[in-house]
Amino acid sequence: MTLVPRNIQLALVVGKFNSEITDKMLQQALKNAAALGASVTYICKVPGAYDMPLTIQTLLEKDNVDAVVTLGAVIQGETKHDEVIAHALAKQMSELSLQYRKPVTLGVAGPGVTWEQAEARIGEYAERSVTAAVSMVLAQRQLKKTRQVSSRPMVVE
Repeated sequence: MTLVPRNIQLALVVGKFNSEITDKMLQQALKNAAALGASVTYICKVPGAYDMPLTIQTLLEKDNVDAVVTLGAVIQGETKHDEVIAHALAKQMSELSLQYRKPVTLGVAGPGVTWEQAEARIGEYAERSVTAAVSMVLAQRQLKKTRQVSSRPMVVE
C-alpha cells in the first residue's frame, strides 16, 4: 500500500497473556502502522484475548479511532479451552464491528496453535491485522463518499 492518507487513527488492543509473544506483536504492529502512514491513538493492554471485547467497544465509541487492531495468542492446551476463547472473541469482535460500523481486525493467533507456531506467526499476524484495518478504513471511506452512477459495478479495494 503506497498512497495511504495520514489521517487513519488506529487503536491497538493487546492481550497480556503470553506476553513474550504479544509484546513482539505490538512492536511489529507499531512499525507497520508507521510504514502505512496510520497513527496509533491508543494502545490498550488487557489481561487476555477473552477480555478484549469490552475495551474494543469503548474504543469504537471514540471519535479519534477509525479501526481497532487486536493482538494476542491463544495457545492450545490440554483441553479445548483455547477454542472456546477464540470462538467467543471472534464472534464478539465481528458483532462490535458491525454495531459501530468500524473495522475490528483479528490479529490473534489461535485456536489450535502451539507456542512455536504462535512465535513463528508474530510478524505475519501483527502486520496483517494492521494492514487489514487500514485497508478497511480506506474502503469504507470510499464507499461512503461515492455513489453508483453507471451500470458497471464499482470496484472498491
